[in-house]
Amino acid sequence: MSEKVANTFDGRLIFLMLSILLNVFFNALTVSTNMGSAVWTASAVNLAHLFNLSLGNTLFLEGVIVAIVNLILLGQFDYFRLFRNLIFIVPYSYLLAWFKQLFFAMGIPLLPIGWRFVLDLVGLTGVAVAVSLYQRANVVLHPNDDLPFILRFRFLHGSPCWSQWDSNIPPIAIIVVTAILTHQLFAVNIGTILNFVMQGYIIGWADQHIFPQLHHHLDFKSTLH
Repeated sequence: MSEKVANTFDGRLIFLMLSILLNVFFNALTVSTNMGSAVWTASAVNLAHLFNLSLGNTLFLEGVIVAIVNLILLGQFDYFRLFRNLIFIVPYSYLLAWFKQLFFAMGIPLLPIGWRFVLDLVGLTGVAVAVSLYQRANVVLHPNDDLPFILRFRFLHGSPCWSQWDSNIPPIAIIVVTAILTHQLFAVNIGTILNFVMQGYIIGWADQHIFPQLHHHLDFKSTLH
């Protein structure tokens, strides 16, 4: 796809749909390996166990709360941005839950630990690439990924690493609190630590190397110079 076509609305919409599929597929893969999921996904899994809710419903409710926090950070109640976030949340939440069940049915959790670790690394990398794509397309974003996007370009001078680290503070707090209450940890393992440390770097790398013709499309004032 040419640079011109990639950055039209139709081109960005294609990248959005691709990124959603990549995101739910690879996030569900990490959950099924039990070797550690992306931090926000892991927080939702632990909340689901704490409140005895389905994963799909938990992901949806968590996303709504984060979407409201994002509007507070922007300093204005942007109804259109909230609507776009909600458009993303619905298919993401329930498709991820469906793919998780599929991977469980395929026996992924029963594989030897070495294979599960490899699949987890593949999944975490795939999630970061997906985030890079739909952050650049910026048609609609999941609130959990809109948060670092807002932090990155509004407050942190374009740094993908610092924005990811700062945005991971809330889900880490959720994981700690749920672990204290339930005395159990779910979807948290070595992969979660790797995700926390490396996702920002992988997103930055993907920005430059995975469909580099797709540019960032900002819809608020940026501090990036």
